[in-house]
Amino acid sequence: MALHKIREKLVVLLATGCYAGYVPVAPGTFGTLVAIPLCYLLSRVDPVQAVLLLGLFTGFAVWISGKAEDLFNSKDSSLIVIDEIAGLLVTLFLIPWSIKSVAVGFFLFRLIDIVKPFPIRWLEQKLSGGWGIVLDDVAAGICANVFLRLLHRFY
Repeated sequence: MALHKIREKLVVLLATGCYAGYVPVAPGTFGTLVAIPLCYLLSRVDPVQAVLLLGLFTGFAVWISGKAEDLFNSKDSSLIVIDEIAGLLVTLFLIPWSIKSVAVGFFLFRLIDIVKPFPIRWLEQKLSGGWGIVLDDVAAGICANVFLRLLHRFY
């Protein structure tokens, strides 16, 4: 098999969250589920290391998303779910780990990602390629993280 075919298969594997993006109903939700073990692992490392890992993952997601968009020949294809993975990583970043936190964070992130309040929809529309695919989900993750922190503080 030619090296470029192997690269394409690897891009598809990663962009689709180990093929979760191919689930015919709600691929973004299934892609977000793929993120939960990664969120747990990120919660176990030192906060400084976590910031670096989150930044690296987000940059990697932008790059992979851009490559996948070219491969699928479709702007922000629903097959690409690595952006949802990045979004949930941001949502649960430095949040005390519990089943309740994960469930509420998951719900908040999906709700905000679907509704896309300003400026999230604006980011999605104004940015192109991998940047547009990923940064709206990162912004939704930031919003969900703030809401989750407020919920932790007051409840």
